Amino acid sequence: MSRVVLVTGCSAGGIGYSLHGCRVYATARRLEAMAGLDAHPRITLQTLDVTSDADVRRVVEAVVAEAGQIDIVVNNAGVLGIGAEQPMETVKATFDANTYGALRVAQAAFPHMATRRSGLVVNIGSVVGDIAVPWNGLYSATKAAMHSMSDILSMEFKPFGLRVMNVAPASIRSNIASNEAVRFSLPEGSRYQAFLPNMIQRMQLSQGAGAMPTAACAKEIVRRALQANPPHSLVLGGKAYVFKILQWLPKAWVLWYAWRLYSRRP
Repeated sequence: MSRVVLVTGCSAGGIGYSLHGCRVYATARRLEAMAGLDAHPRITLQTLDVTSDADVRRVVEAVVAEAGQIDIVVNNAGVLGIGAEQPMETVKATFDANTYGALRVAQAAFPHMATRRSGLVVNIGSVVGDIAVPWNGLYSATKAAMHSMSDILSMEFKPFGLRVMNVAPASIRSNIASNEAVRFSLPEGSRYQAFLPNMIQRMQLSQGAGAMPTAACAKEIVRRALQANPPHSLVLGGKAYVFKILQWLPKAWVLWYAWRLYSRRP
């Protein structure tokens, strides 16, 4: 029997497309964001707002009612959080989308997986969840919380036969930066106006030379997720080795280096 996979934050050419042999329920807030995915015969599209308890329950129950089970959940939905002086409503909304949303989906799927004593939750975090960088601090914080959440869930889900895999991508070519550019702005009269070019640079950094194509990233995540014993953590993407090295260096030096790297004013 093919495995049933629920994926949040889907886009054409991403994780959904790479799950060959699986029955995939691809979700996003808007159907048009998943244009082209419906051409795949084993992919079903659903709208899903991960910040809504009711919407998450609706989709999870619909998948179980139709497919009879959920074998894998991939929490891929998320937004950036570029800038300084973030208003609290933005802080709350970003945590809701990036961290609480993943927990909502995992909690909703948990009873169905636990009953069958089988299942895998894949949380897509980020290397900046381990190494915080200036001007992307809000995003870094949400992903740090997700990494910790993945560690906790891996322990607390284990008695029920479930596994958790935390993925920490580095530079991956995607539309996350272009989506952020549409909504990004500094508050009027911001004291950080002189650093605006640095913020724009940081926003686009993951899309530069050496970034791993989305499809290649998705294929590797899927390959690991479908193994008999998926790893608890996976780091991949362009310049991932840099972040692996930084984790072994003194934190004070790493923070000094990160600030120096991303605070060069013209």
